[in-house]
Amino acid sequence: MTLPFTPDWLPDDWRSARLLGRIETADGPTPVLVAGGIVHDMSAVAPTVAALVEARAFDAGAGHAIGPLDDLAPTLALLSPIDLQCVKAAGVTFALSAVERVIEERARGDAAAAGAIRAALEARVGASIRSVVPGTDAAAALKEALIGEGLWSQYLEVAIGPDAEIFTKSPVLSTVGAGGDIGVRSDSTWNNPEPEIVLVADPDGRAVGATLGNDVNLRDFEGRSALLLGKAKDNNASCAIGPFIRLFGDDFGMDDVRGAVVDLTIDGPEGYRLEGRSAMDQISRDPEELLRQAMSEHHYPDGFVLFLGTLFAPTQDRDEPGRGFTHKVGDLVRIAEPRLGALVNRVRTSAEAPAWTRGIGALMRNLARRGLLN
Repeated sequence: MTLPFTPDWLPDDWRSARLLGRIETADGPTPVLVAGGIVHDMSAVAPTVAALVEARAFDAGAGHAIGPLDDLAPTLALLSPIDLQCVKAAGVTFALSAVERVIEERARGDAAAAGAIRAALEARVGASIRSVVPGTDAAAALKEALIGEGLWSQYLEVAIGPDAEIFTKSPVLSTVGAGGDIGVRSDSTWNNPEPEIVLVADPDGRAVGATLGNDVNLRDFEGRSALLLGKAKDNNASCAIGPFIRLFGDDFGMDDVRGAVVDLTIDGPEGYRLEGRSAMDQISRDPEELLRQAMSEHHYPDGFVLFLGTLFAPTQDRDEPGRGFTHKVGDLVRIAEPRLGALVNRVRTSAEAPAWTRGIGALMRNLARRGLLN
């Protein structure tokens, strides 16, 4: 069941921010721009968010004013703020997450074995990996030392090697917005949210803004084999983005992304509570470098979004000592950053979460009926 949109999901300074997003109206999915606290329907300017970004058509005056955002909030049906963009993600971009991926690999997806492996591995490589800059001579020397000690891992390769891990998280139009249910596979026994900042890029790979994302991850599947990454990452309702894209400008830019601190809160149905934090100044690769590697030799005619990775690695026990954290149906997940707002979702299994049924064909038919494709 969709959670109702509330004003506390908005950035602290939302009245002065420019926010790009999508809402569900009686006609269908509609791109909107919030400027000066007023919601503007931008569908007559461009029918999709991707088209608005490509044209950089961010003049609210060219749209149709719907009304004040705080007045509309109780009835506003938020959708994921992206539509036709490819959904990409960068993995293992923080040293701590690199260590956790190695632990998953060595534990073969068994949460009970993770504690002892974590202690031993951090004692051997924790400090070294935290201080090295990926792709440098020092990183190459650390790699050789780790190989010599029998500690090398494919995850350490992307953590300190020259090439970042960039993968496709989910299909176009499949992402869930703020308030929607997020899904984990019903056969997963070790999984977690991944609270991240998401950059929104135009077809040339230039970032126009940022939002929040949840790169839901199945630690048991990926831990058994990295070749199961697709099954660990791409499932029904397994990718949440929102609530809005904050557009870059004089009041917010890439340096704000670099200095952001993302807070995570999980409230379980049994009274369990977990809190975590991901500080972007701890990232191993600069966001612009990750954008460059994501663009690479690709072509994204509708642009793309890029999850930047997370420092958060949940090790706090939930049920049994030594087994760490895993989701339960009914968990309320809140990912928040003061300048970007809050992405709030409730956990269900991917099998029980609302099915993804509105794809590219359905969107094009809807826009054609509305006369928005001319």
